[in-house]
Amino acid sequence: MKLDAICPINNKKVDENVARVNAAVTVLLLILFFVSAYPPIVLFLLADFLLRGFDLAAYSPIAIASRKLVTRLSLRPKVINAGPKFFAAKVGALFSLSVLVFALLGQTQLAFAFSVIFGICAFLEAAFGFCLACKIYPYTYKLTHLFTYRTRFRVKS
Repeated sequence: MKLDAICPINNKKVDENVARVNAAVTVLLLILFFVSAYPPIVLFLLADFLLRGFDLAAYSPIAIASRKLVTRLSLRPKVINAGPKFFAAKVGALFSLSVLVFALLGQTQLAFAFSVIFGICAFLEAAFGFCLACKIYPYTYKLTHLFTYRTRFRVKS
């Protein structure tokens, strides 16, 4: 048994098929951004990821379209815990923000580099159900809690 494995579990559930379609739409939008360098595309992604990351997927245009597509294709729901997907959406929002800021500052090469990394992560989720953000969660959890512990108890290094 792996004792150092940590996962952001909560009491909500989501359909993995919808999450994977969300990721596929993200890949398509990032390709569109890469071809056009049009920042509003990334602004749309940022807003959508923020909605999904903070449990407001009912208002997310991508999630709404993904649910409709999954229903239309009559895919059998594959219910999973939503916690990892909320975390991944927050990471997606962070990537979207980075791409947007670099694009608006005229740093197109950095914006494209971040969008390629972001696109690869979204592709892995869409094609294989592999969530890279979920793999880095234990490290962010440990860093966050180490910082909280040091701040709360004023531990000197």
